[in-house]
Amino acid sequence: MADVPARPDVVIVGGGIIGLSTAWQLRQEGVEVLVLDPAPGTGASHAAAGMLAPIHEAYWGESHILRLNLAASKAWPAFADELGVDFVDYRRNGMLMAAYDADDKALLDNLGDLHEQEGLPVERLRRRECRSREPLLAPGVRGGVYSPLDHQVNPRRVVAELLNRVPTLAVSATEVTGNQVVAEDGLVMACQQVVVAAGAWTGRLLGVPIRPIKGQILRLSGPEGLLRLPVRGVVRGSSVYAVPRSDGEIVVGATQEEQGFDTRVTAGGVYELLRDVLALLPGLSEIDLVETWAGLRPGAPDNAPIIGAGDDGIVYATGHYRNGILTAPITAAAVSALVLGRKPPVDLAPFSPNRFHTDGGPSSGAEQPLSGVPG
Repeated sequence: MADVPARPDVVIVGGGIIGLSTAWQLRQEGVEVLVLDPAPGTGASHAAAGMLAPIHEAYWGESHILRLNLAASKAWPAFADELGVDFVDYRRNGMLMAAYDADDKALLDNLGDLHEQEGLPVERLRRRECRSREPLLAPGVRGGVYSPLDHQVNPRRVVAELLNRVPTLAVSATEVTGNQVVAEDGLVMACQQVVVAAGAWTGRLLGVPIRPIKGQILRLSGPEGLLRLPVRGVVRGSSVYAVPRSDGEIVVGATQEEQGFDTRVTAGGVYELLRDVLALLPGLSEIDLVETWAGLRPGAPDNAPIIGAGDDGIVYATGHYRNGILTAPITAAAVSALVLGRKPPVDLAPFSPNRFHTDGGPSSGAEQPLSGVPG
């Protein structure tokens, strides 16, 4: 970890991949920065599978999110290169989405129509073509979609490397303004700019409509190369994914639960994941189950992240929902540009924190269902 500055220019509240990436970007610009988090790197970033999947995260009515995700995907090769491509296990071998039954195939066909409308480079595959791409798939799969632009990375390694490069302080923030943070121990930190990247806890801290969406995941361990590709399947209407690492680990996830700040791993959650992934990839039944985990994704009512300067003087970098790993480098570049008074590399207007204001104040933050296939 880098040395903690006595008088930081920028204080970042939140030590997940978004906050750490932003801190690193600012340090490269010569800014004295400090990240505050009681347990940096142990939240949603620790639970994430690391799918960098702008294509398979495309949904009807969310073209602005798709554009952001595509820009993020283009930023990843340079980002991974600076961190160490082999160390972070960044791989660009594409991703396969597979349908288990006829109804699931209809859902994928609908998404395929969206892909074609948006001009995305995907291949619609028949049953045999799916199994040619990934022999571990069950013989009964009805078809699928292959995307060469959807990649993967090991987020735990990314976070570990970022923690080595940026200064952190293990405290919680209790009050935040545009240029001051009060920590739980009474420490008051003044600075030129505060950036809030507190994920699911942003709503509690600032009252914006961000809520936690619980995701339980499993980690399996088997022979290297057992699963060739990341596979995201639709099984009887439910979404499940299996993401292989180069060392033989396979991450299986993820449930999507409206349970507040509950991070318990439940028997039902584990059962549902194993039921669906083994229906799709029965060959995984004989390898080791080595870990269960749960994290909290930060979700806004409209699914879009909150990135930009608020009326309160705070710069927001939160609400990335399922795409925090994917969007980390582009969010870091955008927030750094805002802090330094430059034009961001992407249009941030659709992601403004002020979009929730009604009658001069923030929205209530009442829970609303999120659209799209659960992930």
